[in-house]
Amino acid sequence: MGIERGSGTGAEVNEIKLILEGRIREGFKFNSGSPPSAQFYNANPTINDKVHVLVCVIPASMLDLMDERSFRKIKDVRDDASELGIPQVAILTKIDEACNVVQYSLKYVYRSKWLKKQMEKVSVMTGIPMHCIFPVRNYSSEIETDDDMDSLILSAMRKIIDYGEDFLNDQSAAGDDGTQEIALNQNMEHA
Repeated sequence: MGIERGSGTGAEVNEIKLILEGRIREGFKFNSGSPPSAQFYNANPTINDKVHVLVCVIPASMLDLMDERSFRKIKDVRDDASELGIPQVAILTKIDEACNVVQYSLKYVYRSKWLKKQMEKVSVMTGIPMHCIFPVRNYSSEIETDDDMDSLILSAMRKIIDYGEDFLNDQSAAGDDGTQEIALNQNMEHA
């Protein structure tokens, strides 16, 4: 599922919001203009049905080819995720294909001015803060694992897991339906 160019391609923002809320069951096939049937609609989602972290994956080599409409869709989805308290990150992939310095050595990832500009562009165009944008190099034709590649990938995964865990802890503190347990305790004290 992606945010493709144009109307009627990829998932629509309102469909993605339903996914964020846990209202669309697994197996639903997106077809523009067709809402989910009763079979795929979840009227009473649990915390396990809801999205815990929104991850936006953008290939560094395609960033300059993305149009304003695609970024508008990303921002709209982010707005919905923010309303639901869902943390958001971006993964900037294929950095070696887009940056010669990084292709030479991944040790230069955070020294590359070009890559920093690309990350800043992602931040400006999507609204995702720089500290939530993670550059990674994809495994494609490698036979052996690479410690530098693994380090970038695992660092991004660690942050995603941390943000997801924080979200779950916040949801537990608020109660699954979003109401504060504190308010319930205060009402009991006044009774």
